Amino acid sequence: MSRILLVEDHERLAHLVCKGLASAGIAVDVVNRIDGAWAAIGRVPYQALILDRGLPDGDGLVLLQRLRNAGLGMPCLVLTARDALHDRVAGLDAGADDYLPKPFAMDEMVARVRALLRRPVDCRPLAPSHGDLSLQPDIGVMSCASQSIPLAPAEMQIMLLLLRKPGEIVRRTAIEAAGWGLSEAVTPNALDVALHRIRRKLLAIGSRHRIVNLRGLGYALRQEDVAQ
Repeated sequence: MSRILLVEDHERLAHLVCKGLASAGIAVDVVNRIDGAWAAIGRVPYQALILDRGLPDGDGLVLLQRLRNAGLGMPCLVLTARDALHDRVAGLDAGADDYLPKPFAMDEMVARVRALLRRPVDCRPLAPSHGDLSLQPDIGVMSCASQSIPLAPAEMQIMLLLLRKPGEIVRRTAIEAAGWGLSEAVTPNALDVALHRIRRKLLAIGSRHRIVNLRGLGYALRQEDVAQ
């Protein structure tokens, strides 16, 4: 399941957008401020961003420019009541991929988000890989050489995060946010169960990658040395 971030301070509209996207199989995390959005993006590998401009702590385009300056190319749809030509131009110049003025038809918004999700995020490969391991998020599969195994949605999001930071220590809270987003309640042992399943699947396909628990620090995806 794709997961996107909605930055919108109008609670009723945010609820309707979430409901419309959920019906299309798209999970949504919601924040209502620029600073909250920046923090969320640092924790969760979102596939796309829906951004309002009139936020309590400033113009949403400030966030978009900050993301682009940091080299983050996640697709962005701007939703705003500012529909004058110069406003649309400003949004596109700031790095928006699409622009939809309020009020809008929910079906059109969902269709535009689907179009954004068909684009590669950050120009990353569609099948990210490291060493002997590769992921195919579009079909939910993890592969090593000729062996493949399906991953549940949360497992795929966890592996995407770890595979993009090979060898690096990733904190438990960041992995939980990647697997289940910021809106879903996570049971205390949900991550432990997911990691156990992923470890078994890595062994099943013959990968040398292991998820290492570094107590008090977090987890890291590392490769075992080949026996000499």
